[in-house]
Amino acid sequence: MKQEHGSSSASAVYGLGFIGAIIYFISTASGFWMILLGVLKAIVWPAILVYEALKQLGA
Repeated sequence: MKQEHGSSSASAVYGLGFIGAIIYFISTASGFWMILLGVLKAIVWPAILVYEALKQLGA
């Protein structure tokens, strides 16, 4: 059975973005719940980025 794999470069970009986002959000957190919120934001940052970009473009 032949398996096809996704783009590893896209995974690497997402991984680096996730690490950067989690460091940023945790470093600005002031308590446990803000750290937890920061981790959740780090997971969904690509969706937030695309939403804001499309909003700015008027799409």
